[in-house]
Amino acid sequence: MASSAQVDLWPAEKVATQVSVAEAPNGIHYAMWGETRISDADLERLVSAVPATLSAALQNRAYYFVPLAIADTDDTMVAPGYTVDLGDRAICHRNAVFGTTEAVFLSTRLVEDRFGLAFEFFINVAHNFVEAAGVPESFSTLAWQQAEAQVRGETSQDAWETRRRAQDVRSPEGRPGQAPIDERARSAFFESAFSDALAIYMLSLAVDFDYHDLRERDYPLLSAPALAERLRHVATLFPANQGYEFQVLYRRKG
Repeated sequence: MASSAQVDLWPAEKVATQVSVAEAPNGIHYAMWGETRISDADLERLVSAVPATLSAALQNRAYYFVPLAIADTDDTMVAPGYTVDLGDRAICHRNAVFGTTEAVFLSTRLVEDRFGLAFEFFINVAHNFVEAAGVPESFSTLAWQQAEAQVRGETSQDAWETRRRAQDVRSPEGRPGQAPIDERARSAFFESAFSDALAIYMLSLAVDFDYHDLRERDYPLLSAPALAERLRHVATLFPANQGYEFQVLYRRKG
């Protein structure tokens, strides 16, 4: 196996000048560089799963799929191949700005399968969309109704913690519900919950997966019926592109 000394790191800006950025039919801009181990067809299928109705908010974004994005320098650096040493220094994604273009460099060699890469891409797309366009009021209303109904669990650690902070109001005597809602935490909860739901929705369009594959140990996963309600709502806001289909399938016992 090659050592890290045999793999020269490239500045992200240099990579951006060396590779042609493609535009998918849905309007998303993307490029691939280096030994990513992704076929052109698989990457096109993945990127094209993003609903076209999201693309207007992402016009200044470009997604670069590279082997490794390196995190231990002030500047964004990219490795054209994989080594163990460089893998230890890399992170899942790294952001950079080139003029009016906001670039996201995604490390394809840090994930084990198509599921992992797809979710990393879609969660970035979702966060980028929220940053540009905000959270639809109708989704915020739905998510808060579920929170007030004490629906079990959440879709990520951030959503879980911000929802808890928004609702964890106490009077000096310790009685619940006597102080105003923490609006800052509630706003952060809406952003996290919507980003998660949008990413999971896009993931469902591109990959067949079990919802419990998203489980982490630090918080309980949102109950499946509540997630399905959020996903169906997202699907009405951002219909799937032609050639993609949204389905929620429940596993039956026995």
